[in-house]
Amino acid sequence: MTAEPTTYQVPTDDGPMPALLWQGDGAPGRPGLVVMQEIFGLSDYVRDRCADLAELGYVVLAPQIYWRIGGDVVTDDDPDMMERAFGLMQAADWDTAVADGAEAVRELRRVVGDVQVGVLGFCYGGGLAYAATAALDDEAPDALVSYYGSALPQLVEAGVAVEVPSLHHIGTADDYLPMAQVERIQEWVTDAGARQDVEVQLHDGAGHAFDNPHPMFHHAQASAVAWVQTKDWLAAHLPT
Repeated sequence: MTAEPTTYQVPTDDGPMPALLWQGDGAPGRPGLVVMQEIFGLSDYVRDRCADLAELGYVVLAPQIYWRIGGDVVTDDDPDMMERAFGLMQAADWDTAVADGAEAVRELRRVVGDVQVGVLGFCYGGGLAYAATAALDDEAPDALVSYYGSALPQLVEAGVAVEVPSLHHIGTADDYLPMAQVERIQEWVTDAGARQDVEVQLHDGAGHAFDNPHPMFHHAQASAVAWVQTKDWLAAHLPT
């Protein structure tokens, strides 16, 4: 199996949404993962994580959520990277992005056939993955992994619930997710501890986007530990 992606198009009511597909040989019969981008778009980092997941044996589909506003990717060497990234995120209509994420899940199910499909997202994509999972209802993916989903506080306050097994990674030094909100998120997603199929992993001292290798964000220990936890959790809930 190769870790190189091919270009792909996900059908939507507004036309084809560009995406990348890591498929390899014999995609039908292998479980799939839809990967939701961070605020910087389908960055090199997100693509590298998609390749990592493909190497684990998953068929991986990464939709370009910013496709309606130009499909831009903010690169690490952009001196205005944060300003540009927040501008793109704000320009992208949230409800439309959720619908696009849901369509990507439906499309991946068509690609892989009668096997399990999960969804995994980082930052902006972590909240988007959660919201798309909830929106799909009885078509929901079989598993969800959210890395520091930035929209989780608003989704939780709105009473948006996810019924599938899920794993949430959050750093204890996250400026965008204060611990009071994290405690509320943890209580909600685990149903006050009653959900045995939901885990919230707190990473001591890690800030927002700690898995991103950019020096502005990266927390090496948290990134390494979270990735091992993610692989183990996927092996249990979405085995290849």
